[in-house]
This record gives sequence, structure tokens and C-alpha cells, in this order.
Amino acid sequence: MIRISNEYKHLRLQIDSLAVFAAVKRSPVIKALCRLLDALAEGKPAEITVGLYSQVVEELFPHSTNLGEYISKLVVEDENFYIKDVAASADIDPRIERAVRNELSVLQNVALLDSEAIIRDIAFDDFLPQWISGSVDIAVDFNENIRNIRKTGYGIFAKFDFFRVENGKIRPVAHPDYQSLDQLFGYERERDLIMRNTEAVLSGNGSNMLLYGDAGTGKSSTIKAVAAHYAPEGLRLVEVKKTQLYQIPAIMEELSANPLKFILFIDDLSFSGNDDNFSALKATLEGSISGTGDNVTIYATSNRRHLVKETFQDRAGDELHLSDTIQETMSLAARFGLTITFQKPGKDEYLEIVRSLAAEYGIDMDEEELFRKAEAHALRKNGRSPRTAKQFIELLKIGI
Repeated sequence: MIRISNEYKHLRLQIDSLAVFAAVKRSPVIKALCRLLDALAEGKPAEITVGLYSQVVEELFPHSTNLGEYISKLVVEDENFYIKDVAASADIDPRIERAVRNELSVLQNVALLDSEAIIRDIAFDDFLPQWISGSVDIAVDFNENIRNIRKTGYGIFAKFDFFRVENGKIRPVAHPDYQSLDQLFGYERERDLIMRNTEAVLSGNGSNMLLYGDAGTGKSSTIKAVAAHYAPEGLRLVEVKKTQLYQIPAIMEELSANPLKFILFIDDLSFSGNDDNFSALKATLEGSISGTGDNVTIYATSNRRHLVKETFQDRAGDELHLSDTIQETMSLAARFGLTITFQKPGKDEYLEIVRSLAAEYGIDMDEEELFRKAEAHALRKNGRSPRTAKQFIELLKIGI
């Protein structure tokens, strides 16, 4: 029993020694496990250790029943100074490399903890739930992630694909709302251009892109679908609101050393006459001292070709150099390297979208009747568009 207590004590001290992967030992599961190891090392009775064992299970099971896989995931997703230096191709001190190898070995020992053996040491003869252990190689998983870091990323960017900006910080979107590419119908030419530019983004050569056109034509849906499609290749999407445009330089600075590629997504972009955000975005796209990094590209959507709300008074104002004012207004849209237009579909294209959506949703209806009702729905709504077609099919699906 003394030998067993010493083994638990030694493992507990090893966990305390973690420095590179210090964040791992602060996870709720590992903290609960440390409390259990302390009690076992001190020979505490079952009246205490049973409850501590149950706390480990309580923290672990919502994530996984496999302790080894849980720890491996913590290690792979950990955002520490070592992984950042590796991602930036910095020179690593051999002493740090040695520390990393040792800590991976410690974490492997933790992953090998056998719940059945612990239950025997607790000496509790009733039921206790057991976890799976020993089914992973922590070092192999970590080194595999290092080799693929330009696709897998680290930290929150290894866990999530979609993000938003909140209070100047990049926050993950746990449950993003998007359609897959095979759920989008029509606009094949436009979608192909977006995908080709996005593939260029992944290679470091893509252009900032503006999707302009009628409402409901699928501009935003296409960007989100494309971003999700290329996420396994190392692409992440960060949504930026119009009121947050002044924060873009700081966001790009934060992302500049990251090995992944990022799309800063600005939806429904438009400006009024005297809008500070206009100048902020214009400077970011071209002319600012910071500019956009090789791993950050801006994708925007708008219902306005030139992004700025204009009036006849603007064009017939009292400025001495009116042409300069007009050029200033149009200059922002011109700074996007690629502009793709989404126009409302014609009747044939609209009905083809309806037909495809009906097949996807399992709508069983005579095609002539389907098309007649689809056209009537479009008349009642804002004309023909993919959004109108989808709303129509969704209403049919629920019997309205």
C-alpha cells in the first residue's frame, strides 16, 4: 500500500511540474484528478475518496468517457508559448524542447491511469463508473498536430471554425448557422469564382472580395458555406460588424503570426455620407501603414454597388470639386480586388432552385402545381430569389 501511495504522490508532483503545458493542469478534470491523487497518496478512507473519484467522472464524462483522448485533446488545443513559436518558425531552445518531451511523457502517464485499479485501491465494493484509459499516444498526437499546424491551428482556432468580435476580442461561435455547399442551388459561376479566390487565399495569394447584388440571392450564405468547406484546409472565418471596422487593424495584428488563414467577413456593408467607418475600412484595404497580412483577407457583402448611400443632392452639391467627391465615394468599392455580382434569378433559374429544394426537402407535389405556387409566393414576397424559394419550400414542408 505504501508503494501505491508513493506512485500516486509522484504522479501528483509530476502534474504540478508542468510548465509548458501549465494550462492543462488547470482544466477541471485534471484539478479533480489531482484532489483524488492527493487523497489516495495520503491513504484517505473510502468515505472521502469515493466522492473525489466521482468528481473526476462528473467533470470528465460530459466531454468524453476516454481519459486519454480527453487529455490528448487538451494538449493539441493548448495555446502555449511553445506552440506559438513553432507556428512562427522561431528557433526553439533545446532546453524547452527537452521540457516539452518530458511533459508529454508525464501527461501520457496521466492518460494511462486505470479507473479499475483506482477503484480497487479505494476499496469500494459497490458500483463506480469507469473511464477508458491507455488508448492514445499523447506525444504522437501532439507531433502530428505540429506537422499539420497550418491546417489544424492551435488554441480556440483548433476547436472552432467560425468566430465573431466581441469587445475587441475574437470569440468562437460554437453553433454557427450555415448551409453546406451542396445545399446551395444556382449561381454556379459566381460560387466557382468565390471558391477559386478562397483557394488562392489558402495559398497566400487571394484578393479582398466584395459580393454585391440583390437581397436574398445567397451572398452571405455562399461565403459561410465556402468557409466551412475549406475549414479542414486551415481556413477560419471571423465576422466583423460595421461598427467594429476600426478594430480591424488590431485584429489583423493579432492574427498575423497565426499559421492559419482568415477571412474577415463583413455582412451587409453600406455607409452614410459622414461615416468614420468608411475611412477606416478604406485605409485598411489600401493605404494604411498596417494593411492586410498575408494570412488575412476581407470578404464583404452589400446590396449597394458603391457601398455608400448617395442622393441627387450629393451629386449636385455646392462643393467646388464635385468630381473629387464622387471619386471619393466610389473609391472604397474599387479597393476590393474582386467584385462578384449576384442578380435576382430569372424565372427558369428560380424554378430550377425550387425544384432542387423540393427534392432536398422531400416535397411530393405535381411539378406544374409546385411551380404555380412558387411563382405566386414570389409575387407576394420580394420577387424571385433563392431566399424566397427556400422560404416557400419550408412553408410547404410544414403544410402551410
